[in-house]
Amino acid sequence: MTEPALYQWPSTARYGRVVPKTKFYEHGQVSSNLRKRFVDEVQRVTWAYKLAETTINLAGTESVPEIQVFLINAKSEDVSDGVLASIDKSIPFPIIFEVSRPAALSQETRMVAAYKDLGGRAPKVSGHLSTAWLASEARSPMPSAIDLPSLYKELLAPLLPVPTLYGEGLAEAAARVEQARKLEREIKRLERRIRNEAQFNRKVQLRRQLLDHQNRLALLIDAQPNDETAKKE
Repeated sequence: MTEPALYQWPSTARYGRVVPKTKFYEHGQVSSNLRKRFVDEVQRVTWAYKLAETTINLAGTESVPEIQVFLINAKSEDVSDGVLASIDKSIPFPIIFEVSRPAALSQETRMVAAYKDLGGRAPKVSGHLSTAWLASEARSPMPSAIDLPSLYKELLAPLLPVPTLYGEGLAEAAARVEQARKLEREIKRLERRIRNEAQFNRKVQLRRQLLDHQNRLALLIDAQPNDETAKKE
């Protein structure tokens, strides 16, 4: 797996428009709690770059017609996934987020993205994946790619907490991550139930369920990576 990094986005793709926060929750049913999080957490939203055929000379497809880069300036420590998901669902293109916060000497940034499926009436957004906090000034060249779908995969692959399999597409890898996250939540729930269960027989049954979930999780996260060895096999 490639080490997650911040990228030097092409100057030809610069868009640089500040978007009012209200644009992301003024339409549709948005909870008062989410509105409050926008106000409390977000200082500014900038639509920073448009990665498209007209800006970086990579052809798009129906699944990835363009890739947008949004810069989110946090008011304090961070911006929650619920806020990012609200922005993601309001834009009909894949989005790469850079969330920045003040640091002791300069600024820290984490790159965040969710796999977005544009195949239905409304975009389907997976759970968000993130790098650790990185120095905003330290940036790597943008990955090389033959078209926008392959660039999208190159940008998201380092964020995945599991290695991609040989021949596995981005949608399948994202679905595997979602399955792993669901199993992790179930494992935590079962562990709590086991601690609180008084009946021995019931505790044995719960332990069997827990072992089954742990084995299934191991199969998902310990898969063989997409490397040259796997290709030869």
